[in-house]
Amino acid sequence: MYGLRAFLLFYVLTCVGQTVHGGKIIHGKKAPTDSLQYMVSVQTNDGHVCGGFLITPDFVMTAAHCGEIELTHVILGTHNIKRNNYVKREIEMTYKHPNYDPENIKCDIMLLKLAVQVDVNERIHTIAIPPPNANLKVDQTCSVAGWGKIDSWSSSVSVLRVVNVSVIEPEFCKREWEDLPPNVICAGGSGTYKGFCQGDSGGPLVCNDIAVGIVSFNGDLACVYPHLPNVYTDISTYVPWINEILKENY
Repeated sequence: MYGLRAFLLFYVLTCVGQTVHGGKIIHGKKAPTDSLQYMVSVQTNDGHVCGGFLITPDFVMTAAHCGEIELTHVILGTHNIKRNNYVKREIEMTYKHPNYDPENIKCDIMLLKLAVQVDVNERIHTIAIPPPNANLKVDQTCSVAGWGKIDSWSSSVSVLRVVNVSVIEPEFCKREWEDLPPNVICAGGSGTYKGFCQGDSGGPLVCNDIAVGIVSFNGDLACVYPHLPNVYTDISTYVPWINEILKENY
């Protein structure tokens, strides 16, 4: 089921020039100026395909499924990715989790090593990730941001948008999703009319200024959320692997 959803999602997005799993922010707002400065647009030579976020001056975190196509560079330091006031960095190396499985969207996490590190300044910030196996509170308010669609039928936006979402009880999420992969967080969607849509894949779920999740998948391209929760990769379960990759590069 998940493999079919992933295939269809990439097929549709490629046809409209957007190669992302998640999507545009639903019922959100434009991100305030000088906020969310860890946000990254992950791109090919044809433009934006996924979101991401800066965790060190030379590493971006995103979703592994974003690497189904050849990624070339990232854009940082701007909310409007159509303007020229951004910082651009080529991607030197991609690190998909070794257990990533596109058939069931398992271990949907990837690190991008930048060819040249960025200067952390008033325009570009890093964001912290959680300690191993951190626990979130049910109904905790978090946020998700991206340049994806604002509904199921529009195209992606050029200006970053953000929306608040609530963490969903894991057992409820398992009942709603058949064969839910392990090590995920559910937040937003599920009748709230708030969450992500196609174009937001790879962006962070942020709780208390910590990136705890990565936008992974939603319900079969439906961005009005009549029933299913949005699903994020749980970063805390991959901290040992993340630290191993970072250690190899320092």
